[in-house]
Amino acid sequence: MTRSRRWARTWTVLRLAMAALIAAAVIAQAARTIGGAVASGGDVLTTAVNFFSFFTILSNVLSVVVLAWAGMWFWTRGTSDPAEPEPRVLATLLACATTYMIVTGIVYNTLLRSIALPQGTTVPWSNEILHVVGPVFLLADLLLGPRRRALPWRGVAEIVVVPLAWVVYTLVRGPLTTNPVSGQPFWYPYPFLNPNSFEDGYVTVAVYVVGIAVVIALAAWLVVGVGRRRAQSAASDREAETAATTAD
Repeated sequence: MTRSRRWARTWTVLRLAMAALIAAAVIAQAARTIGGAVASGGDVLTTAVNFFSFFTILSNVLSVVVLAWAGMWFWTRGTSDPAEPEPRVLATLLACATTYMIVTGIVYNTLLRSIALPQGTTVPWSNEILHVVGPVFLLADLLLGPRRRALPWRGVAEIVVVPLAWVVYTLVRGPLTTNPVSGQPFWYPYPFLNPNSFEDGYVTVAVYVVGIAVVIALAAWLVVGVGRRRAQSAASDREAETAATTAD
């Protein structure tokens, strides 16, 4: 079923719809966060940069771009040949978005969901889309999406590069940024990356970073592995169909 033209068209519509839904969620939360800074006369520039420094936001923005690209590619190029896989660059970015969204869902729902936030700082429906609905859809896309290209195993390393760069950026920028809300001389997007939250400072942060890096690497390995398995299965089915047609 997942290799038929009808399924490809149906899932492409779902990809575009999810891209629009995630974009709406990001915009709604950005309006609440940045708009609040504007209304209170706060540091709007720092607030905006902080907003887009959250791994959740970066992952969701990437998902919007990649899902929209996948949808446009299908309607402009993919309908001509049902066996043609997605372009290599698109496949890599889709694998990145899938991995990051899976990790976002895992980290938020295991480490962050129970943390109380100031009333009115989050948009409830947006929060659920960014941390639950989006990750679940990207996981489903890995299993059910059409035209998934098999990536080489080095794709795991390619996927891990961005989160590692983000961690470095976060830890370097954190002590150099004044919190625009509390006035503290530091700002970190997540409490487990804030060395000021722990008695042993960066030691505990390092433990969290290593743990999350392992989760990201495992998720990337899973995403690449499933993509390779699905591509191999599709190729075997096509060979069987060709052999059966030749025999007839």
